Amino acid sequence: MDYREKINLKKLPKHIALIMDGNGRWAKQQGFLRIKGHEQGTTAVRDVVEGAAEIGVEHLTLYAFSTENWNRPKLEVQTLMKLLVSSLRKEITTLQENNIRLNAIGNLDNLPKKAHRELLEVIEKTKGNDRMVLTLALSYGSREELTSAVKEISLKVKNNEISAEAIDESVINQHLYTRNLPDVDLLVRTSGEQRISNFLLWQIAYAELYFTELLWPDFRKENLFEAIYNYQNRERRFGKTSEQLS
Repeated sequence: MDYREKINLKKLPKHIALIMDGNGRWAKQQGFLRIKGHEQGTTAVRDVVEGAAEIGVEHLTLYAFSTENWNRPKLEVQTLMKLLVSSLRKEITTLQENNIRLNAIGNLDNLPKKAHRELLEVIEKTKGNDRMVLTLALSYGSREELTSAVKEISLKVKNNEISAEAIDESVINQHLYTRNLPDVDLLVRTSGEQRISNFLLWQIAYAELYFTELLWPDFRKENLFEAIYNYQNRERRFGKTSEQLS
């Protein structure tokens, strides 16, 4: 089935978030080392990013490296950081050709200096692009993000920069890594796992969740289109009744 032909381009999710899971399992199934799965995963990233831009998705956020991933074997973490640097260098042309702006969220100061520098350079080079915003969640953890926001707001209350009574959802939003991004409409997770894994917990409050058995290295733009088609055939009520929406 050609899901791209079935998608209503006027009702696309404005912000899609992806939990790219299954690289290690894919490599194991193929008889490779885990890093081979991560390398193959970059091919999936390129195809999905291009597909999202082609149909007009405005925001795409990828869960690339979590705060918990730092606990993986040291060699795997080092290899992943090297892969990040090489991928950024390779994909700058793809980003420019597709008019995609790169963004990043997370505790970026924890990244190795080389990876951090390369990331900031690509962000700077693509800052004028306006077709789609591609956000990489790196050294990202939603609980850490929320904790940081609470600390910042508390300090402002202490310094009389804001009153406790003035704190609302918009104030909290302004202190999150995602302050310049809209809430997530569609969250996709690959590999058959059905959990959120500390990803954008505040931002997915009303997101539609889509889980697929496909391992990330096998995921392609056609699979993204299927997820979007599925999303468009759901009723998003935001607490209201179906009758209120009709």
